[in-house]
Amino acid sequence: MSRSRTAILAALALVAGASGTALAVVPGDPGIAAVPCTVDYQVQNQWSTGFTANVTVTNLSAAKTSWSVKWAYAGNQQITNGWNAKISQSGTAVTAANESYNGALANGGSVSFGFQASYSGGNALPTTFTLDGVTCNVDGGTGGPTDPGPTDPGTPSTRVDNPYAGAKVYVNPEWSAKAAAEPGGSRVSGQPTGVWLDRIAAIEGVGDGMGLRDHLDAALAQKGSGEEVVQLVVYDLPGRDCAALASNGELGPTEIGRYKSEFIDPIAAILADSKYASLRIVTTIEIDSLPNLVTNVGSRPTATAACDTMKANGNYVKGVGYALNKLGAIPNVYNYIDAGHHGWLGWDDNFAPSAQLFYEAANAEGATVDDVHGFITNTANYSALKENNFTIGDSVAGKSVRESKWVDWNRYVDELSYAQGFRNQLVTAGFRSAIGMLIDTSRNGWGGSARPAGPGATTSVDTYVDGGRFDRRIHIGNWCNQAGAGLGERPQAAPATGIDAYVWMKPPGESDGSSSAIPNDEGKGFDRMCDPTYTGNPRNGNNPSGALGDAPVSGHWFPAQFQQLMQNAYPPLP
Repeated sequence: MSRSRTAILAALALVAGASGTALAVVPGDPGIAAVPCTVDYQVQNQWSTGFTANVTVTNLSAAKTSWSVKWAYAGNQQITNGWNAKISQSGTAVTAANESYNGALANGGSVSFGFQASYSGGNALPTTFTLDGVTCNVDGGTGGPTDPGPTDPGTPSTRVDNPYAGAKVYVNPEWSAKAAAEPGGSRVSGQPTGVWLDRIAAIEGVGDGMGLRDHLDAALAQKGSGEEVVQLVVYDLPGRDCAALASNGELGPTEIGRYKSEFIDPIAAILADSKYASLRIVTTIEIDSLPNLVTNVGSRPTATAACDTMKANGNYVKGVGYALNKLGAIPNVYNYIDAGHHGWLGWDDNFAPSAQLFYEAANAEGATVDDVHGFITNTANYSALKENNFTIGDSVAGKSVRESKWVDWNRYVDELSYAQGFRNQLVTAGFRSAIGMLIDTSRNGWGGSARPAGPGATTSVDTYVDGGRFDRRIHIGNWCNQAGAGLGERPQAAPATGIDAYVWMKPPGESDGSSSAIPNDEGKGFDRMCDPTYTGNPRNGNNPSGALGDAPVSGHWFPAQFQQLMQNAYPPLP
């Protein structure tokens, strides 16, 4: 069952008339002073120790270039983080002021903001609000299915070329609260991150956590009158992640039926609800699945029996095709297929074959290329966005950069050039020319004191590349909780040619996998690549793993990693 709860507020649109009698005020009524503003305060989700709320204020007086809303709590509620407003609290008194981008508030215009708060005992609702010092009435409602309230879906979203253009992106209140609770975390806790549907139970919500409908309801509350993107990671293929153990899933290699009926079908049914038609829903489809069928099968030195099994039974291709078909039929859903990263598919023998395999999956199980809006690279990975100190065309001491140990004959040295190049290859393979790319920059900043200020020494091609590269991993194949990593570019729309957005699809601070075996009921195994003492395998050139120690199971909160990411962020945090 959905854990979303909504407050019921009484309408307080009463003012004293000339005779001293309380009168219901309708703005515009002759002979009655106009109500200067209305405020709608709605609790969206509530649990035993906390809640999330949305506040919509409507200005019914002169237009404003900035605004400030104030109220006070009767209990011990404490706001921990917020979005779309600068929120501060002193004792029980709360002030919410506009951000730089939403200060304009026309006559009749509305603005919405939200927040997460803690409480104990009762969660009494505030009853008096002011806008710039003037008392407003409160226009409340049940917020239930028959009350449009702030979650009114409004006009269905029209499909656009780039869903991120001109839109806000959903701030997950669960991740935001964890980030804000960390020292210094409030600097990034308002950033949008992906919501991971990594098992069947995640659809309804695991334990006291938010389910899919809860997130969509919260996104509607954050949306206000503008456009809002919600980012979902659809990630539960049978035999998931055949080349690793930390990210294994709950479904066995042959359970394609359960994947369809218990995972994809319920997700599609929720996303197709007309209540959510005004949202732009971006899906990342099954990370790390299809690329494994190119690089980790057959006679490859990196082959695994599990990947050979998944290639033989076809369930990765079938599962991705089915997801694309079902989700792509929903008008406001934008499907982006995971396309690995440059340190995985950038080599000649991986590049074109991967694009062909993606095209096969995009035409499986009733899907077509029209169900694919684009692709996402570097999901949950660490590849540097742009290496400024060397290029693939450089030569040092008579040797090409491609001959260096780090580049190792790859065609690409960073994620931006790879994403743009792979986009062209995908179009050549048969995808629409309008496809766009997303790049996950959540952990590829590589800043801090270890960030080189310029090229390395030209004594050899290796000293040149190693001395100048921003990506400080021991080997480009290392992927688990990498030591020295930092937050990358903040999420933004249309940052470069062919790129729909930089995104934080992997929520910073969530572990890639445990440093040692930890029993769990999530189907996740222990991968030695997450063990800092591991000396490697053919997939990382038999190098040390470079992983942080004391890490929890994948997807669980890892405070030490989050602190490191903030410390090494590039661009640096304020």
